[in-house]
Amino acid sequence: MKSFIEKMKEIWAIPELKNRILLTLGLLAVYRFGSFVILPGIDTAEIQKQLSSGGDDAPGLLDLLNTFSGGAFFNAAVFALGIMPYISASIIVQLLGFAIPYFQKLQKDGEAGQRRLNQITRYITIAITLVQGSAYLNYMHASFPEAISSEVGLPIFWFSNIIILTAGTVFCMWLGERITDKGIGNGISLLITAGIIATLPQAFVGEMNLKFSAMAGGPVIFIVELALFALVVLASVALVQAVRKIQIKFAKHMVGRADGASRVAAMGGQSGLDHIPIKLNAAGVMPIIFAQALMFVPGAIAGFLGAPAGADTIWGQLADFTSIPYNVLFFFLVVIFTYVYTALIVNPQQHADQLKRQNAFIPNVKSGADTVEHIDKVASRVTLPGSIALGAIAILPGIAAGVLQIDLGFAIFFGGTSLLIMVAVVLDTLQQIEGHLAMNSYGGFIQGGRLRGRRENPAVDATSTTENPAG
Repeated sequence: MKSFIEKMKEIWAIPELKNRILLTLGLLAVYRFGSFVILPGIDTAEIQKQLSSGGDDAPGLLDLLNTFSGGAFFNAAVFALGIMPYISASIIVQLLGFAIPYFQKLQKDGEAGQRRLNQITRYITIAITLVQGSAYLNYMHASFPEAISSEVGLPIFWFSNIIILTAGTVFCMWLGERITDKGIGNGISLLITAGIIATLPQAFVGEMNLKFSAMAGGPVIFIVELALFALVVLASVALVQAVRKIQIKFAKHMVGRADGASRVAAMGGQSGLDHIPIKLNAAGVMPIIFAQALMFVPGAIAGFLGAPAGADTIWGQLADFTSIPYNVLFFFLVVIFTYVYTALIVNPQQHADQLKRQNAFIPNVKSGADTVEHIDKVASRVTLPGSIALGAIAILPGIAAGVLQIDLGFAIFFGGTSLLIMVAVVLDTLQQIEGHLAMNSYGGFIQGGRLRGRRENPAVDATSTTENPAG
């Protein structure tokens, strides 16, 4: 606790870092405020009344979207779609970069290419928001007809709210970019994390009331659940941070002497100078997102064919994220997508080319094809345990809700996308803050050294001041 207080004092003593943190907190507060501004023509109290009286019948995907938006989805707020359309657009642009030469060229064009990619991402975001906004209003009209005001004509209601939802998503995108540029960085990820964390206290209180009021296990079971939750968080942190290091060495090179003589000296060749990091989970949460999207295909097929979707049918079990068939299929999909996405991200040929440019090599491995094969073999071996661990964390919410009988709102945080995003963003934000602290300490050290040098040698100080008044 003492070290934490000292660290906070260090942060607060740096004006630039303090201003960045305050700006980030202010923009996050604006984002949370928008989650409670209701769309015109919708009675959110009626929606909450139907949700509470009808139980938790919403599909898992909608629960996930509601969690990512901090409850704005079922609040029918202007930020109901949140930043998710932008995330979808970013994924599309990233995948296009793997398949289309034009996008590959933009990725290699430096800052100019990145600006063009950002502009394309924004256009795709608007297009996705228009489609998702229409689907969202259709869902609200079909599921909660009593909540839609009859005083406003349906065309006006549809057109105006689609515009508002699109403007809300664009504004969220702007908030994220401002946090990235002027705040502590990772603005889009921080917005998602803020929405997820906003629903955590309510889920925690709901689970506590369930265990204490209904005496479904009592305080002992609740404490055990908290201990299990802490273990899952630790496992997620280990999965995010685990790295397999491939040691590299730099070849010897010759440098001339300072006096210009023809004799040269050999330099370099030290072991352990650098390494190639291969992350245990290089794919992040993308495999879970892709697998979760595919898990709703069977329900769509059943609806199209008119097949019965009861709890005792295969269609119904594949729609229930607490059932055994759902979790088995979901686990294997996560493992498969982890391999696919890692193969797209980790490029052994690119690593080998970079080693060649740096005049470096992997010990006991020949350059060229052997280096590519070695890196690919290491990445494949690392991906296997990483994909299994990611699949296990992905199905933990279903196990927590189905087997351990934990409340659905709290079970979502026992793994899956929500927990991994929170862990990754929190760790990255801490690294950003540590980076600012390190830069400040380095600057202070240099400044202190200059001041000590001037005090120790006044003659030199006077000469330098005369020659360079500004210095």
